[in-house]
Amino acid sequence: MTSQLSPNSVDVLLFDIGRVVLDISFDRVMAKWAGHAGRRPADLAKRFVVDDSFRHHEIGRIDDAAFFANLRRSLGIEISDEEFLEGWNAIFTGEMPGIASLLETAAKRMPLYAFSNTNPAHVDYFSVAYADVLRHFRTVFLSSAIGLRKPDAEAYDHVVKAIGVPASRILFFDDTAANIEGARARGLQAIHVTSTDDVARALTALGI
Repeated sequence: MTSQLSPNSVDVLLFDIGRVVLDISFDRVMAKWAGHAGRRPADLAKRFVVDDSFRHHEIGRIDDAAFFANLRRSLGIEISDEEFLEGWNAIFTGEMPGIASLLETAAKRMPLYAFSNTNPAHVDYFSVAYADVLRHFRTVFLSSAIGLRKPDAEAYDHVVKAIGVPASRILFFDDTAANIEGARARGLQAIHVTSTDDVARALTALGI
C-alpha cells in the first residue's frame, strides 16, 4: 500500500489510537483484576471475550457500571467497580515509540484526525493522561460517542462525512486487519500498522 502513496495523494491522515498512537496491554488488565480477585491472570484471560456487552460498551449502549457487572458474571469474580476500573485503565502502557514526533511533523502539513473503538472509562483516562500527544488531532472520533464502531461501514461513512473530504483522499492507519479491510471497502486508503515504522514509511512516501 505504501508504494501507491506519493506527495499530494491524500489530504487527511486518520489514526486509530490503540497500538498506533498509544500502546496497550491486555495482560496488564488481567494481572490487575486477578490480583484483586485472588485468581490467576491466565484463568481470567481464558474467560474474557469480546461479546455483546463489550461491543455495547464501545458504542455507548451500556455504561461502565453495566459493563463491569457483566464482567463479574463472565469472569466469575467479585471485585468492586473501582477495582475493575483500575485494571481496565491499566491497559495503557504509554505512547507508541516515536509516534509523537511523527504526528507533530505531519500536523504541520495536513489535518490529523483519530478514530477509535473505545468506551467512556478509557476516554476519561487517556484524554487526560495522554493529552499532549492527542493534541495533534483536530477531532477524535470515539465509537462510544458516535454510536458506531469499526469495521462497520456506517462508522467509516460517518467519519468521512464529518471530516468533509472524499474518502479516497483520507489515509487511515489501524493495527487491526478487519478495520483496514472495512476502511478500504468504504473507499479510504489504509495502512495496516504493525509498528511505528509503518507510519514513518507512509509519511516518507507522502513527502512528510
